[in-house]
Amino acid sequence: MENDNMISMAMTYISIYGLKVLGSLAIFYIGKWAIKIVCSLSAKIMKKSNVDETLSKFLVKVINGLLFVMVILAALNNLGVDTTSFIAIFGAAGLAIGLAFKDTFSNIGAGVLLIFFKPFKVGDVISAAGETGCVEEITVFSTLLTTPDNKQIIIPNGGIVGGNITNFSKKETRRVDFVFGIGYDDDLKLAKSTLEEIFNADERVLKDPKPFVAVGELADSSVNFTVRVWVKSGDYWGVYFDSIEKVKLTFDEKKISIPYPQMDIHTNN
Repeated sequence: MENDNMISMAMTYISIYGLKVLGSLAIFYIGKWAIKIVCSLSAKIMKKSNVDETLSKFLVKVINGLLFVMVILAALNNLGVDTTSFIAIFGAAGLAIGLAFKDTFSNIGAGVLLIFFKPFKVGDVISAAGETGCVEEITVFSTLLTTPDNKQIIIPNGGIVGGNITNFSKKETRRVDFVFGIGYDDDLKLAKSTLEEIFNADERVLKDPKPFVAVGELADSSVNFTVRVWVKSGDYWGVYFDSIEKVKLTFDEKKISIPYPQMDIHTNN
């Protein structure tokens, strides 16, 4: 009789907890299936809304992680496990992780800002965090730059957002500034007309606004001309280096000197 009661009790526990286990397994697998659908729909919605691909992937991963935790808690709760303590543990663990990785989370937040506001894009030439280069990749953690001498620099996004960002590719045109000095004994009008001819003859220099040439300074050893011309952004460095060479050669041809710093010393016998 006693054995029959024990068997009956065992069967009752098995039937009760067996159903709970099956229910928890069902919650787990159905939850995983639902998470996939939600993440897939979220990705499609963000794609239609033109959300940046990097930010979209990051948000989908965050949604997936949060929903997975909720499914686990729901499955444990169905088994009769008190999930309040687990929530408290997760909260404490989250606080500890947040304090330990505050710089990492700061970079993530900065990465989201960069992707959302788009102060620059892949392919732009920028100067940020003391470095200058072409943007190769933008992630939620860091930005990869390639320098003119083909070095790769990885900059944490927090360092970029926390400082000034100069985007050299944002505008279609840029201004090239020059300072050319001539001697005090040289022909001022000839030098000015020569500079105007050089820059007006360069097809890469835009006609509107027209090149600006004027005497900018009467320096200690030279009369300095300020020259400002506008070019397409892609022609900036070509015009800059070619113009310096052209001015030197033309000045030599016309006997216009480019003085170097000098000092006259007078002695009394």
